Amino acid sequence: MVVRDGRPVGIFSERDYARNIILNGRTSRETLLADAMSSPVVVAHPDQSVDECMAVMTEMRVRHLPVIKNDQLVGIVSIGDLVKAVIENQQFMIEQLVSYINS
Repeated sequence: MVVRDGRPVGIFSERDYARNIILNGRTSRETLLADAMSSPVVVAHPDQSVDECMAVMTEMRVRHLPVIKNDQLVGIVSIGDLVKAVIENQQFMIEQLVSYINS
């Protein structure tokens, strides 16, 4: 995360490094972070659901969502975090259904 005054202004990932530095024949020493990072930043809010965040990530083709509360960065969720949450929820539902059927 690239943050200014507590607010995300960009994200710099391995993908950004490859696309904006290596593939353009630049070097790390000569390239400013502002010229290589992804910006503007797509964000989420704590009151958004996992499904909403996954939809945003899919639509915008991003793998990480900074979480903003009161205009301040409070966390970051990755696609892996969201997939894990979905799997855990599905496992819980399966266990509840099996328990209901067996009782």
